[in-house]
Amino acid sequence: MSELIVFKGSNSNKDYNVGFATLNEISDIAEWDQALSSAQILWKLQHNEIIIARKDERIVGFIRLEYLWSKYPYIGLIRVERDRQRQGVGKQLLAFAENHLASRGLNRLYSSSQVDEAEPQQWHRHVGFKECGIINGINDGIGEILFVKELTLE
Repeated sequence: MSELIVFKGSNSNKDYNVGFATLNEISDIAEWDQALSSAQILWKLQHNEIIIARKDERIVGFIRLEYLWSKYPYIGLIRVERDRQRQGVGKQLLAFAENHLASRGLNRLYSSSQVDEAEPQQWHRHVGFKECGIINGINDGIGEILFVKELTLE
């Protein structure tokens, strides 16, 4: 992985390696993100748009970046293994993504959650996102709440 960072989880014995996924991990990524084709995953890997957290050489968390209108960074998907949730893995993935994007001169990161998903909405607010809009009529009419977070280079 390029730009490998070691973060401490909430328990001192939980070290996570966070960085960009590599081409060698395409099959692992395909298991985590079944919405994309192999060709799409390959493109994202080549363009550093997939960030992973590893524990003991195994992927335990994942962020897929997208760009709205080819300009605005957006979290297309974030997943953390169920038994690793609430241990700081998502925050560590997010911190890596934020630093990467800020270092490229980008000052905002967007994300979203379905209107009926209270827990993901709570996580977004907890990590510093603010609501900035809603899209009605998508997700079988459920709708999507949009979030934005200001980025600063740390």
